[in-house]
Amino acid sequence: MFWRGLFLYFLNLKYNETMMYYVYLLKDRFGKIYIGHTNNLKRKLQEHAKGRSKYLRLRRPVKLIYYEAYLSAEDARERERSLKNYGSVLSGLRSRLKNSLKSAK
Repeated sequence: MFWRGLFLYFLNLKYNETMMYYVYLLKDRFGKIYIGHTNNLKRKLQEHAKGRSKYLRLRRPVKLIYYEAYLSAEDARERERSLKNYGSVLSGLRSRLKNSLKSAK
């Protein structure tokens, strides 16, 4: 019983470590910022690079300039919404990333 509980504990830890949700910012070739969220950042970046995103298809190449990781999908979606809907939130992030935004050309 002890070993079974210990195994399930570590299995749960491994599961929780792999389930991350990301909010990311991409910069397109025109210098515009694209904001999105996903549970698999690597796959999503590959999709954007291959032109599978309707919005970014003609704006390639894109460059990842920033991302945030969350344990909750709802937290990631709320953060994405706040960045898209409230200019002051995005302005605050832009001021923190001003050097990164300049160098990401």
